[in-house]
Amino acid sequence: MALARAGCAVEAVCPPGHPLARTSAARRTYTYSGLAPLRSCAAAIASANPDLIVPGDDLATWHLQQLYRRELRTAKAGTLCALIARSLGAPESFPVVYARSAFIELAHAEGVRAPQAEAIRNMRELKEWIARTGLPTVLKADGTSGGDGVRIVHTLEDAEQAWRRLQAPPLVARAAKRALIDQDRTLVWPSLLRHRSVVNGQAFVAGNEATSTIACWEGVVLASLHFEVVNKASAAGHATVVRLVESAEMSAAVEKMACRLGLSGFYGFDFMLEAETGNAYLIEINPRATQVGHLALGPGRDLPAALFAALSGRAVQTAPKVTEKETIALFPQEWIRDPQSAFLQSAYHDVPWEEPELVRDCVSNRKKQSAWYSRSARNQASASTALPKAVAAPVSASLPAPAKSQGAGLDWGGK
Repeated sequence: MALARAGCAVEAVCPPGHPLARTSAARRTYTYSGLAPLRSCAAAIASANPDLIVPGDDLATWHLQQLYRRELRTAKAGTLCALIARSLGAPESFPVVYARSAFIELAHAEGVRAPQAEAIRNMRELKEWIARTGLPTVLKADGTSGGDGVRIVHTLEDAEQAWRRLQAPPLVARAAKRALIDQDRTLVWPSLLRHRSVVNGQAFVAGNEATSTIACWEGVVLASLHFEVVNKASAAGHATVVRLVESAEMSAAVEKMACRLGLSGFYGFDFMLEAETGNAYLIEINPRATQVGHLALGPGRDLPAALFAALSGRAVQTAPKVTEKETIALFPQEWIRDPQSAFLQSAYHDVPWEEPELVRDCVSNRKKQSAWYSRSARNQASASTALPKAVAAPVSASLPAPAKSQGAGLDWGGK
């Protein structure tokens, strides 16, 4: 939606029934197949003929990297490889963004503050890690997001159990349920082929979480947003309320990493703000558009406008600020977490009133809170294609009426 407002013609590849198809932002959608992901993504790209591909989740980024490697092995390597490299940045960085320990090692090499981290391949290495770094410690599985593959453990027994679960292949029963009930086939091949995840240990940093999201081009940061996390869906889950902050350390860290990795497109970076010192520790990268990247918050803080300008060669046309408030309640995340949350009134509540079908879909899923928070799995691999040719992403239950600045012309009287 933000890319469309910035001037992009938006098309999307996503699973059948995805909410993207019910927005006015996506002028055309293509069907993503969990059983033939690369084929369906390649077909969508060929049909859309985009100038830029914007992955909406980690799996979409992984598919693009796989497509790049596959095309390199063929005699026709060229156009698609160039498009993917243009969209994501330097291909040399592809392995690093999915290897948590390698990313932290690179951060250390760049002089960026980051916790100690290393891959843990067996129980012996797990015990050695804990002996060196102590407890609590953090275990993270590569290729996961939204807190699904993160465990903070306080005892050796908890650490052993968490390591076994994080590295284990998806259960066949779980993959079958997802495929048959949720129409999500993304776990079928990993389950059948018994793919195991790489689990990493990361030193625990006591403090509060923070996040940065950037638009960048060939290693240069064009615009950025930095937030402190105020509220979360769960202890290890995603943010539901954030507060805009200024942080020279976070800004410098993302600029160094974007330059070193040669990044292009949208990326997110997660930090821990140490309680005692306020120091910002970089803990991971999200190689995709993140949930706050659409917010227009003034010059230098409008990511879609900055990226559109880089694509089109025009001057940046920053959109009006969506709010003067620093605290943002993310919709539907905070509303689903607690419909009576005080943040829905005191903060800027990020409801897309201009897309009533999208709001209706979100509200109709209110009764499935736990299912919603796993919806990122159900709807894995939503991806975007941007054209100067870029993609974007439903109201029957009680929801606070929109303020005038949010689109008060919409009629919520039972429609």
